[in-house]
Amino acid sequence: MLVGICTYNEAANVKTMLTKIREALPDADCLVVDDDSPDGTAEIARRYAEESGAGESILVKVRKDERGLGGAIRAAMQTAIDGQYDLFCNMDADLSHDPADLPRLVSTCLKENADVVVGSRYIEGGAIVGWPWRRKVMSGLINGFTRKLLRLPVRDASGSYRCYRVRCLAGLDPPRNPSDGYAFIQEVLLRLHRDGAKCVEVPITFTERVHGTSKLNLREAVRSSLTVFRLLAAR
Repeated sequence: MLVGICTYNEAANVKTMLTKIREALPDADCLVVDDDSPDGTAEIARRYAEESGAGESILVKVRKDERGLGGAIRAAMQTAIDGQYDLFCNMDADLSHDPADLPRLVSTCLKENADVVVGSRYIEGGAIVGWPWRRKVMSGLINGFTRKLLRLPVRDASGSYRCYRVRCLAGLDPPRNPSDGYAFIQEVLLRLHRDGAKCVEVPITFTERVHGTSKLNLREAVRSSLTVFRLLAAR
């Protein structure tokens, strides 16, 4: 099993994140895909791997001259495919996703024979902590619009806390114009759904980051919305 986190300027969070992942899933490998962070995120991750005795169970890959969550997640997925892992878990690197939920996502994937398990903020038991009510309303509306427009089988179509069957990821045809930003999260779910993948949700609590700055800005939100229409047109 491989757990991936994609980072850019997460020096304040990456060591804690890796520690918590290893506590939650001691037998899993961890992968940090870093977009050449100027704050030294990758070096901190490498140093932690050495000092903690994790050895080769913590992998660090630096993407030079590349930016974007979508491309970073694709690189992490390709690592899982090339490494012939059974499961790949993806999560945010800023501690918004609690690594303690990882065993639930994995066990649900195995027990339910699911191809994708989504950590959901929008089903019963799910929650968002630290957002003002306006942001919660806007997020809920945009997510609901995207889900219904693309006819996705989950309530949280934009959340990146997921567990995938690697064989399903390997079976996807390469996209002609893959999304580089946050829209890739929706795109990969749509493509898996179209291929007949079984999607299951489990409730999680999403907590707003304490350290660092969110990478989701207005420009990225607009790009993500436009990509939804591109995906709709491609159906």
